[in-house]
Amino acid sequence: MADIEKIAESVDSLRQEFDDHRYICSNQIATAVYLAYHLRKPVLIEGPPGVGKTELAKTTAEMFELPLIRLQCYEGLDESKAIYEWKYGKQLLYTQVLKEALDEVLAGAKGFAQSVNRLHEFGDIFFSEEFLEPRPLLKALREDDGCVLLIDEIDKSDHEFESLLLEILSDYQISIPEIGTVKANREPPMVFLTSNNTREISDALKRRCLHLYIPFPDVELEQRIIHARVPDVPDELRRQLVAFIHELRDLDLKKVPAISETIDWARTLLLLHTETLDPDLVRDTLNVILKFQEDIENVDVELPSITAKVKK
Repeated sequence: MADIEKIAESVDSLRQEFDDHRYICSNQIATAVYLAYHLRKPVLIEGPPGVGKTELAKTTAEMFELPLIRLQCYEGLDESKAIYEWKYGKQLLYTQVLKEALDEVLAGAKGFAQSVNRLHEFGDIFFSEEFLEPRPLLKALREDDGCVLLIDEIDKSDHEFESLLLEILSDYQISIPEIGTVKANREPPMVFLTSNNTREISDALKRRCLHLYIPFPDVELEQRIIHARVPDVPDELRRQLVAFIHELRDLDLKKVPAISETIDWARTLLLLHTETLDPDLVRDTLNVILKFQEDIENVDVELPSITAKVKK
């Protein structure tokens, strides 16, 4: 088990630990994780796709040597997929057993009222811990030594689902009508929520979280990221490819390349034994960094001038 207290004793120690795990982050990101740990507050991470929001949660779990429990959000997500559901097959099996043993169960019961009371006792058993199937949110609360709970792409879920999260985000507990309130075990989870800003997140959810916005990195930071993730890329090629990506981000594209595309492209150029950006080679690999044919065609026209600019 990692010495979490030592890792999180300061913002600088956290940032150094992130560097050691090849997650090159800004001081703002390290500060947000530091506060999240010491204040026991969830973090809502917003920003464009591909800037390292999900990777931040995954690296934090790896760094602290904690289990990562991930809930991928989507439209229509409800409590049966996120919190808990009942083991209906097991309940039906036990109901059949009860029917077959009904005479034995009701033996000695005097009158209708007493018989109903006997059956109610078994009804309560069917909605007990033995028949409960925990989903990610409930599993996270039940981790004795804590965990990292990643609620990914919360903006893809419905507003109704956000309401289900408010109790766990504020008090680290969940209310189950048939059982009662389930509170976090010894250590509450570290909670990271990510959003790509496809819709506005409710004020009630935002109030319960620290807010962290991760933008596209500047040139220097992105070069450090590439050096950490693809260390074999030559210095000059790394400078050129990062400069090229930043030129693309200034263009009017349907989807500009994110850090994840920069890393993929660096690996591609390394695989092709590239030492410098050549217009023909760039043209052949544009599909690695651009995801729409319209964008590829628009950039193709600008290729000679962009490659010439970044090689200066």
